[in-house]
Amino acid sequence: MTPTVVETFAALAADIQTGPPRLGPVRLVAVDGPGGAGKSTFAARLAAAFDGGVPVLHTDDFASWDGTEDWWPRLEEQVLRPLGAGRPGRYQRYDWERRELAEWHDVPVTDVVVLEGVSASRLAVADRLTHAIWIDTDPATRLGRGLLRDGEDALPLWREWMAEEDRHFAYDRAHERAGLTVDGAPALPHDPDREYVRRAPAHPGGGLS
Repeated sequence: MTPTVVETFAALAADIQTGPPRLGPVRLVAVDGPGGAGKSTFAARLAAAFDGGVPVLHTDDFASWDGTEDWWPRLEEQVLRPLGAGRPGRYQRYDWERRELAEWHDVPVTDVVVLEGVSASRLAVADRLTHAIWIDTDPATRLGRGLLRDGEDALPLWREWMAEEDRHFAYDRAHERAGLTVDGAPALPHDPDREYVRRAPAHPGGGLS
């Protein structure tokens, strides 16, 4: 059985703030994992645990059904490079329903920025992360969550996307670099608004902070 332990978002936030900024003046924290793992929920709770809150960037605002891999340069150009130079970022959100770019969003230069989404801790950004978090959730649970959100008609798209994610993580190995592995569907009793369940990683020894 995989060892698990309950920890608090407040303690994690405090630990992150002791780490070195590696994106210019910004401590960039990646919350990674496959679709439906629970990344967005975890990222929102973590961001709220910092005094005054911190910005959360979503890779879904850059990716699309039709472009699951070729969107990263836009994130680099509009957000990561400016922040790394100590300047605010500004990006145009992708609208998944209309399948086109929508309104613009500003990203201030803050002490901590959380980047969540599939491939958020990819090799291309690994050396600029202060902390990398992997959300570990079984495929059946992830698919169920995805279809609950997107509808049963999205089943073919979800199957295709999950296969693409498997291929990506097979070569990128983000789960092996994570400094924290979180149970995305924990059975261990805890207060989900304040606490999460840490899971021992399948490949110990990872971590960036």
